[in-house]
Amino acid sequence: MNLQNDVEDLIREIGKEIYSSVEGEVPLLFDTRKWMGRIMEWTMKDERFKFQLFRYIDVLPSLRSDALVVEILKEYFTEEAHTPVIISRGIERISRSSFIPYIAGQVIKAGVESIARQFIGGRSPRDVLKPLGSLWKSGCAFSVDLLGEVVVSEREAKEYAGNYLGLLDLLYPKVMGWVTDPLLERDSRGPIPRIDISLKVSSLYSQMDPIAFEVSIERAKENLRQIFRKAQEIGASVCLDMEHYYFKDLILAIFKSILDEFKDYHFAGIALQAYLKDTKEDLLSLIEWTKIKGRKISVRLVKGAYWDYETAVNSQKGWPVPVFLNKGETDLNFEELTRILLDNSEYVRPAIATHNVRSVSNAIAFAESSRLPKNSFEFQMLYGMGEPLRKTLRDMGYRVRVYTPAGELIPGMAYLVRRLLENTSNESFVRQYFDEGKPFEELIKAPKIERAVVAELREKGIFRNQPPMDFSLAEHREKIKDSLRKIKDDFNRRYPLYIGNQEVYTDHETESNNPATPKEVIGRISLATRKEAERAVEEAKRAWEIWKKKSFRERADYLFRVAEEMRKIRSELIALEVYEVGKTWKDADGDVNEAIDYCEYYGREIIRLGTPMRLGDYPGEENEYHYEPRGVGVVISPWNFPLAIPAGMISAGIVTGNCIIFKPSCLSPVTGWKLLEIFRSAGIPPGVLQFLSGPGSEVGEFLVSHPGIDFIAFTGSKDVGLDIVKRAGETHPGQRNIKKVIAEMGGKNAVIIDETADMGEAVTGVLESCLGYQGQKCSACSRVIVIDEVFDEFCGRLREAAESIKIGPPEEPGTFMGPVIDKAALERIGKYIKTGMSEGKTLLLRRAEGEGYFMGPVLFGDVDPDSLIAQEEIFGPVLVVMRAGNIDEAIDIANNSSYALTGGIFSRSPANIRKMEEGFKVGNLYINRKITGALVGRQPFGGSGMSGIGSKTGGPDYLLQFMNPRSISENTLRKGFAYSIRSPKG
Repeated sequence: MNLQNDVEDLIREIGKEIYSSVEGEVPLLFDTRKWMGRIMEWTMKDERFKFQLFRYIDVLPSLRSDALVVEILKEYFTEEAHTPVIISRGIERISRSSFIPYIAGQVIKAGVESIARQFIGGRSPRDVLKPLGSLWKSGCAFSVDLLGEVVVSEREAKEYAGNYLGLLDLLYPKVMGWVTDPLLERDSRGPIPRIDISLKVSSLYSQMDPIAFEVSIERAKENLRQIFRKAQEIGASVCLDMEHYYFKDLILAIFKSILDEFKDYHFAGIALQAYLKDTKEDLLSLIEWTKIKGRKISVRLVKGAYWDYETAVNSQKGWPVPVFLNKGETDLNFEELTRILLDNSEYVRPAIATHNVRSVSNAIAFAESSRLPKNSFEFQMLYGMGEPLRKTLRDMGYRVRVYTPAGELIPGMAYLVRRLLENTSNESFVRQYFDEGKPFEELIKAPKIERAVVAELREKGIFRNQPPMDFSLAEHREKIKDSLRKIKDDFNRRYPLYIGNQEVYTDHETESNNPATPKEVIGRISLATRKEAERAVEEAKRAWEIWKKKSFRERADYLFRVAEEMRKIRSELIALEVYEVGKTWKDADGDVNEAIDYCEYYGREIIRLGTPMRLGDYPGEENEYHYEPRGVGVVISPWNFPLAIPAGMISAGIVTGNCIIFKPSCLSPVTGWKLLEIFRSAGIPPGVLQFLSGPGSEVGEFLVSHPGIDFIAFTGSKDVGLDIVKRAGETHPGQRNIKKVIAEMGGKNAVIIDETADMGEAVTGVLESCLGYQGQKCSACSRVIVIDEVFDEFCGRLREAAESIKIGPPEEPGTFMGPVIDKAALERIGKYIKTGMSEGKTLLLRRAEGEGYFMGPVLFGDVDPDSLIAQEEIFGPVLVVMRAGNIDEAIDIANNSSYALTGGIFSRSPANIRKMEEGFKVGNLYINRKITGALVGRQPFGGSGMSGIGSKTGGPDYLLQFMNPRSISENTLRKGFAYSIRSPKG
């Protein structure tokens, strides 16, 4: 305890010295005598204005005309945005004048650029030379970071690497001519480089993903190797920035792997983030690695810049949040990690990156108490921040390195916004000291942990989506690899029908083949005839008499057991889909998760809907409203979501008290059988769910027309769906119900890209929406409508991105596109491609190799909206790109379709987004994200027009289609008095 008190006293003493030195100094950012200082003052007083301001700054660099700069300004800074009066009056003046917008646009851009120059050293490597020279003269070292947009293609990745090679060539002759500064050029072990660069590994390989761990390491090193070679040649140091948590382990692995190649290079470094809960473990592991390898590395300790992103994204996915949830925990961890670094300065070069006087004082106090020389570590700060503090530390004899970004405004915007958010955060030390003037005693206190209140995501009765597999974890990758190996032992098995409680093998079978390797037989499935179908209807009718009397809670419990069974064999189900229908790991995982979600969601929904409702409040009268099952239903499912879609339709039918005859697609029958087995293992009684595989022209049509069938749930093509509607509409002798048809029938889905879009997000969103699962999703993007002024830029980047993705066997984890489902699909898509070559300009026609049904992405540009390829559903990796003069024309083109399933827009214009919400007639509209991947309970899925009939799957009214409503009214008056006799059932 005394030792701790002594350390705290020393921290206070050092902190007081620093505080006294910087007292009275005001950084430019908080100088309210300047325009930028006044803006920062407004943002710190009003969160809503801050939010709008930073969003406007984010979009501004992409605006190509001064008129648009002003127009978007007016859209963001409305009365609702709590806009300061001086800005509101300026906007009013601009609106009244015909010539001011040009001047105003220039002034606004100049203003934002002045803010950017506070944090960004220069627009180009050459521009940054002057501020770097000034830093060196002031006694500060530097680390240059080249800002970059999202890398969507290999050309862009190579360009990013080339820019760093050019930077090193530019810096070397200039920097080596600067005057000598021993503090900046030597540490306690000897000479250190004058030149230091920082880079993001994810920008060196466009397809980098932990799911393909080894491939990502090797491909990223192809560009990284060139940079290391150049750095070693000229004597520069290289630091790998830490990025999002999903990439953390991969970045660490790349760092170690590249150093294994450069055994004589001693000036590599890596950044670690103190707000991550497992950084201590990573740091200790790195230190142990350096001991084993006999190496010395640099470690830049930062607190972390992606807190909002990490908490939001990981919460959305249902993954553990990897960051500490309050600042006190992060600060405490930072201090502990600082001490570990300083304790191990023999093996690592500690770089303590902070602007916090408490954190700085802690590092100095520990170093002094451990008798470490001042040059055994360094402090690092961000360009444009903490100028008074870095001067003080330099005067105290400590080496200070300034992290200096260089780049144009567009690629630098994400960095700029993070810096602005950091400076204006309530918990920012810079803000608390320089703006709010908090007293020293409060700022120097030891970090205090205040446990954050976190909502329990798995409360009983509350639905939460099944978290996707986190493939950044090695254990998850190994599970899939093991399952892919094991499942091959079951290939070529025979599978029966399931009628009543019997497995029935028939004389006729069909093969299910691996579309990536057609000679591989996944299984041989018995085919039903009308005889077996008739028997199944009779079994279902008998079973229904008992099943319909089960309480809704009991039926819900069956679904919960089914969901749990799926979780137990999740990796095996993923592996089966990879082989049987050619899904990639992530696509297959998504399908399995959705199947689980349907069971969990519909189980909870029936508990909500199953409780009878009391209507009205009238003495002497009881009115009850409840739902009853329809009877016997047929589920006809597709092959593209072989588990999720049938699981959803079956579970909805069963939990509402009906009996189901399940007819899977003949292209995915083994997965269908596996689903049946899961329901059986959950204890579903005989006859409640039966399995009939057979040709739609015989078994399907027979069941749809059968008088004993009460409803049909179908997902598939428009032609088949319309035929089902027609056949179901015909009544037959013995039929007692008008058949209900629930049908989802596809789409010709459009995404609009306007002139304010974040182009990196737009390209990746369209790429995933169009080419995910080879375009074989009813929600897939097959049309893109681009505002004319960004048409060429979008097409160019999209083409390069599509050229960069990996096409190959889906069992290989790095594959982006696998095969289409069968030979017929390959030939049908090929015919559309031939048509497209005559109807539009071919932007990309990529070939694909392999013995299976592989084909590359195809992009057509300048296509007429009324052309065949712009109107018909192709169901493959074919995309048409069309021009529009403005957002209204774009919406008209998007609505020019008989389908109305999904659609999207990439835009940062509030007005355009509002127009889309009101005018784009689709069932699911997505804004600034991909248009595929709807989640149960979050984005209920389904459209109108020729896209289907019925309520949305995974939504609050979907189960109503499987039931008949019933109203019961009872007069309870007896001999002059009233009483209540009804009670809810369950």
